[in-house]
Amino acid sequence: MGVLNYILGMGASVVMPIIITILGMILGQKFSKAFRAGLTIGIGFIGINLVVGLMGQYITPATQAMITRFGLSLEVMDVGWPVSSSIAFATNIVPFVFITCFVLNIVMLALNLTKTLNIDIWNYWHFILTGSLVQFMTGSMILGVIASGITFVVIMKFADMTAPLVQDYFGLPGVSLPHTETVSWAPVFILLDKVYDKIPGLNKLNFNGDTIADKLGFLGEPMILGVILGAGIGLLAGLDIAGVVALAVNMAAVMFILPRMVSILMEGLMPLSEDAKEFMNKRFPGKEVYIGMDAAIATGSPMVISSALIMIPITLLLSLILPGNKVMPLVDFSTIPFFMIWPVVASKGNLVRALISGTLMMICILYIATDLAPTVTAIAKSVNFAFPEGATYVSSLDIGAHLVPYIIAKILSLFGGLV
Repeated sequence: MGVLNYILGMGASVVMPIIITILGMILGQKFSKAFRAGLTIGIGFIGINLVVGLMGQYITPATQAMITRFGLSLEVMDVGWPVSSSIAFATNIVPFVFITCFVLNIVMLALNLTKTLNIDIWNYWHFILTGSLVQFMTGSMILGVIASGITFVVIMKFADMTAPLVQDYFGLPGVSLPHTETVSWAPVFILLDKVYDKIPGLNKLNFNGDTIADKLGFLGEPMILGVILGAGIGLLAGLDIAGVVALAVNMAAVMFILPRMVSILMEGLMPLSEDAKEFMNKRFPGKEVYIGMDAAIATGSPMVISSALIMIPITLLLSLILPGNKVMPLVDFSTIPFFMIWPVVASKGNLVRALISGTLMMICILYIATDLAPTVTAIAKSVNFAFPEGATYVSSLDIGAHLVPYIIAKILSLFGGLV
């Protein structure tokens, strides 16, 4: 467990090149080709993380200023996904979940129960989180491991089902996204989009990237939208002129650079995807295999980033007005682009529909994060998490986004004391 935690502690940008290099050699690539592909993917992840970090660097102070300006004060502190993952990795269920999920993936591939080879090992913490929640709810590690396994199977099936949409919308051939806090919502928004088709008026609105570019011209370019949205957030936060300008320019940089970082990652992924197809065709003719990746590769879409920036003030407003919500959004605003992937994809890039779906999703996320706060706090205390000053309860928007784990945890919590 110590060795596993040490490797995973190096982060996705280090773990992924190692996995890709090993996988590439298994698929018959020369070491040089496999290593180059792995390193390129690692560089792409570093670039994506740098740009997302840049977004967080400027968005977090702006949202804190909005919180102060509008007098928002709630008892559950949003400590962010990095802390959530650290809490999950610190629990004693980690090695059992890793073995379970790895074996399940191999068995499912062998039995044609999935097309996805999930190489996103670092994000196994999503499945560990499910197991940790159930273990603390029931006192049973066995139920926790079972919950993790069920979550893994469901997420893999969702990844298979949604892969064609991902590949078509983002231009990611051979890729699926078994990313729990994103793909969990895909069936919900695919169904909602069919509902929107039946609503008079709404079914006529189609405000997508091409429409924005056509109607707004220069103002519809992604980096100009970044300037407009960044400046809007800065004004809502009450920043001075220098602060507004800095936020506007940096959001323009995010909109401009992030798609290019995804392109770098794809440069490394394409040889692996092609060799994986060739490998499978030789041994299992006609069998299709998807490479399961971190949803970070889908955050470079201008519509995803634009809708995410608009959702920031909406999320703050929701946290203030929703009866029963106790979570104060704070650290996880930079993860909203991840949450907005499926509202955007399901609506085929229709901004109006994406924002409606995003608002409904954030209502659910805030309530789930509130409901899980006592359990998350108990887990945090058990692993000696250093609580932020003034925090009594901790949770995160990211934890609230884990819809499938939440449902499974709630169901299995009913069996506490039986196993």
